[in-house]
Amino acid sequence: MAAFLARRLLHGIIVVALVATIVFVLIHAAPGDPFANAMEDPSITESVRARWLHAYGLDRPLWEQFLRYVANVFRGDLGFSFSLQRPVRDVLLDALPNTITLMGLGLAAGFMLGITVAITQVRNLGKRVDRILGGISLIFFSLPDFWFAMLMMVAFGLWLDVLPIGGSVDTLHDYMAPVSRIADRLEHLILPVVTLALLYFPLIARYQRAALIDTLPSDYVVTARAKGVSESSVIRRHVLRNALLPIVTLIGVAFPALLTGAVFIEKVFSWPGMGLVIVNSIGRRDYPLLTACVILGSAFVVTGSIAADLLYRWLDPRLRDER
Repeated sequence: MAAFLARRLLHGIIVVALVATIVFVLIHAAPGDPFANAMEDPSITESVRARWLHAYGLDRPLWEQFLRYVANVFRGDLGFSFSLQRPVRDVLLDALPNTITLMGLGLAAGFMLGITVAITQVRNLGKRVDRILGGISLIFFSLPDFWFAMLMMVAFGLWLDVLPIGGSVDTLHDYMAPVSRIADRLEHLILPVVTLALLYFPLIARYQRAALIDTLPSDYVVTARAKGVSESSVIRRHVLRNALLPIVTLIGVAFPALLTGAVFIEKVFSWPGMGLVIVNSIGRRDYPLLTACVILGSAFVVTGSIAADLLYRWLDPRLRDER
């Protein structure tokens, strides 16, 4: 296991390094620069723009900029955001916890709801409950993310007026008592988390239901039923564990969402997370911020892949001896 983990980590480092190199080259090779839009201001002359480019080292050859960037990254310096006028590290430290909190809760709720729906469908396979839940899942699966988020905001934030509709905290959050701050934070989480869970659960339920159905004819399931084990115990103790491999794959794929977040959801609910940071850095051609986001995103992809492999080996003992 140690050799497997070391090999996967080495492969992951190589992947992240390649991604960082390619992204750096492509971003800097694109026409224009971060200060091109500033030229619309009549007071900004070409000489001022040239001084800005020189101050940030953007007038240097590309290979020199890349070597300098790599050296800075190894020292823990991710650069300075042109658009936000802040160190990139500070921007990421502010946005990343918000996205991890939102997406972590949303994905966890979506997985739990999806698995519960799948188990309920399999226990009532071919019956009305199975068809109704399948139809509901199909409806939610077909809904556009942005439109559904707007609908949830209008319904619960405007029509019913029971939940806040924007931001991560209230404007008076800093003046509240500690308990009130926690309650305020939770209130702002409810709508986006529920929205994410309802958008994610249909895919999970579909995969889990198919995996459960494939596992039902197995010999150990037939034997358990022959011994008089209840159907709920058969599904929970014998079928579910062996049908979790597709879900492990989905967890590995969904793990990078902890970083990038659901951009549309963050946009609709004005959630100050990584999704908005990435979109804004692209629009403003913020080289250091965008490069750091992509590098961090590739690291999350590699981490999700390694975590999925480890879970596979834990769930399926036959894979533990493979090199």
